[in-house]
Order: sequence, then C-alpha cells, then structure tokens
Amino acid sequence: MRRSFNLMNKGMVPLWQLGLAGMMNSWPEVSGRILVLEHVGRKSGAAYRTPVNYAQFGDDIYVLAAFGQKTHWYRNLLAAPETAVWLPDGRWLALAEDASDDPDRVRYVRQVLINSGFVAPMLGMHPREMSDETLDEATSMYRLLRLRRTTREASGDGPGSLAWVWLVAAVSLALAAGLLALLRRR
Repeated sequence: MRRSFNLMNKGMVPLWQLGLAGMMNSWPEVSGRILVLEHVGRKSGAAYRTPVNYAQFGDDIYVLAAFGQKTHWYRNLLAAPETAVWLPDGRWLALAEDASDDPDRVRYVRQVLINSGFVAPMLGMHPREMSDETLDEATSMYRLLRLRRTTREASGDGPGSLAWVWLVAAVSLALAAGLLALLRRR
C-alpha cells in the first residue's frame, strides 16, 4: 500500500507545478483535498515534496501520518518543523507541530479522512459513519500534525511554476495546425 501511494505521489508534484492544484482539489469526494509539504530529510538533508490530504480549521491546517511514527515526512517535520506548504491559493511558510494529543483530535482526524476522497474508504475507513470512539480507536496509531501558516510566499518553484508549459504547448499546436493547413493547400 505504501509503495502505491509513493508511486501516485510522484506524479502529484508536477501536476501542482503545472498549475492544476485547483482542478485537483475541485472534486474532493474523489481526489480529496491535497496539499504539498516541503520538508528536509532528518538524516540526508535532502529536500522532499510530499502530497498529503488535509483539513483546514481557521488558519490551522491538519494532516495525518496514517503510517504512524514510521512515516518519514512526519519524522522529518518533527526534526525540522519550519516548512513550506503548497495550497491551492499559493505557497505558505508554516510551522509544524504534533497535535496527536489535542483534545479535538477526533474532530480533526475525521475531517482529514473525509477530505481524503477515495483513500479512507479504500483503507476501510468510513469517517462519516463511524462514532467518535470507533474512529479514535481505528486511528490510534495515526499521527496528527498541525501546520500553522506564518507567511504567504511568492516562489518561483512552487504551485504553478511550470504553468508556462501550457502556453508553449498551445502555441506549438497552433503553429503545427497552421503548417498542416498550408501543406494541405499545396
């Protein structure tokens, strides 16, 4: 299961860079609400970008590490909590903190799972139908992370940074269509 998610996630970041974040987040019942977390490897120092489902409550954003404390991005953010978050409205600097012991944990977990689209049901979770007690027990190993946004940042390498590709593709197609039309007339 973990490998499947890793494979899917590899395609998500380029879709964000192509400016498709709004479209991907427009049908949350299927695709879910997705953001991209930037984090630094706690051992390697390498930069990573990881798409995850999220729920927003006020200015705070909550994400779940469904594979528990073994989740690499979760451990990386605990080690270096200053992060950047790609949301449909842009790139934000944020501070990550574990919120697994928050008194409203079940409320936040439920909404993240609802916002996961097809993922929660695929894992056998039906958060709209589960009681608080059942949901709390079923997700007891999950880690809840709160992201506190601090500053909206204009970045050349974030959401929409490759949107120029669409213009190049459109111009190329128009030129190719024009050339074909000229060749057909001859």
